[in-house]
Amino acid sequence: MHEKSLTELRAALAAKQCSAVELVGLYLKRIAQHEALNAFVHVDEARTLTEAKAADARLASGNAGPLTGLPIAHKDVFVTRGWRSTAGSKMLENYTSPFDATVVERLSRAGMVCVGKTNMDEFAMGSSNENSHFGPVHNPWDIAAVPGGSSGGSAAAVAARLAPAATGTDTGGSIRQPASFSGITGIKPTYGRVSRYGMIAFASSLDQGGPFAQSAADCALLLNAMAGFDERDSTSLTRDDEDFTRYLGQTWQGGAGAADKPLAGLRIGLPKEYFGAGLADDVRAAIDAALKQIEALGATLVDVSLPKTELSIPVYYVIAPAEASSNLSRFDGVRYGHRASDYRDLLDMYKKSRAEGFGPEVKRRILVGTYVLSHGYYDAYYLQAQKIRRIIAQDFQQAFKQCDVIMGPVSPSVAWDIGAKGDDPVQMYLADIYTLSVSLAGLPGMSVPCGFGAGANAKRPVGLQIVGNYFNEARMLQVADAFQRVTDWHRKSPAGGAEEPPRSLRSLSPGGAHASLEAARREA
Repeated sequence: MHEKSLTELRAALAAKQCSAVELVGLYLKRIAQHEALNAFVHVDEARTLTEAKAADARLASGNAGPLTGLPIAHKDVFVTRGWRSTAGSKMLENYTSPFDATVVERLSRAGMVCVGKTNMDEFAMGSSNENSHFGPVHNPWDIAAVPGGSSGGSAAAVAARLAPAATGTDTGGSIRQPASFSGITGIKPTYGRVSRYGMIAFASSLDQGGPFAQSAADCALLLNAMAGFDERDSTSLTRDDEDFTRYLGQTWQGGAGAADKPLAGLRIGLPKEYFGAGLADDVRAAIDAALKQIEALGATLVDVSLPKTELSIPVYYVIAPAEASSNLSRFDGVRYGHRASDYRDLLDMYKKSRAEGFGPEVKRRILVGTYVLSHGYYDAYYLQAQKIRRIIAQDFQQAFKQCDVIMGPVSPSVAWDIGAKGDDPVQMYLADIYTLSVSLAGLPGMSVPCGFGAGANAKRPVGLQIVGNYFNEARMLQVADAFQRVTDWHRKSPAGGAEEPPRSLRSLSPGGAHASLEAARREA
């Protein structure tokens, strides 16, 4: 049952092949069996079963929606009423939210059942999920590898079939990159599509929530529930509600079309900057094979250019840290979060609380952000970065005059080993070269599994990135769905869900994930 997609599980519930209580019980058991992945930081079985019973009552009354009774895991950046909401940080290690984020609220209203909160890079800062206070998450395909970040816990949970779906956030690639590294489907909607209310902020002009699942069809179902205007979020866009599943299974141009050419008329842009030096040969081979498959479905490949791609890294690492330094200033030990136990005065309390509560990567970005916003440097760095950001967005609009969607790799390589880039943050940053510009432009993008690496990386997945123009999520999902109807990469899962990582690979802190899980069980 745990290998089934959301769509298949929905059918099973409707046919009374299982109950919501039985279904979540299966996933809770799997979570307990695979704790060594460190994908979850908080599990509350009693609360989950209570939600499942309520879902069964809705199913029995005939008042169920398309998602009622289906399990979901939430990235721990979304505050969730009654659950710990830590953002992967010691600063919020013991924080329990009194309210739900809009994303959590909408999915709960749709009848989904939360099976737990997932591990993440601290305050969503990272590309590998090694920056969590609760220790690194392990990639279920290869336990020596990272699962991608910052939504690595959510991606690993879906890949290992510990949950059929999960929420994530994407600031510079943190849905698409872990989806690629973990061999699942993930989508970042247009900026403003999904409410940021209750999402613990990293970079406010970039953060965007989205779903993980096995398939594009499943992601479309989830996005139907997640997206929509929210008056509590000043960045939320006023748009009519739409059905993101409406084009699934249709031909690209609509109406009658050749069954074997569903994408006839589709123009796919291939940015030359995404296929140059730096792209690993095994990733290139998997992407080329996927493009040939899509071409066989009737699409036409078109060469395009995104000339400012190489500037996306310096631009992002000026803008994102600047916004982070502002957003994280609220964590001062006064109102909530970690407070140092020993201090002389108010200023000393600020310093010690932040020194103890924030991890190295968060401190690094706060320092960078504070510097670029300081007097004398704002115009030279932050303002210039915002100007280049606009040019990057204009590059995409020029490309979309020649194509309908853009495709390419998500990352230059497959997942690397845990610890391999820990001493060189710049190398870690360079891994986001193909995702950052999409986030800076506010465009929708997604990753779909399309193969594996080669040689020593033969067990590590590769993702195909699909980028659409603003508000073109439904068309982007249509293309991904057409590809997944003729391939089975999204159906593959790690044998047994996960292996037990050797002790040498586990670097949990004393207040780590296992301790949190055990504490949750004691409370339940």
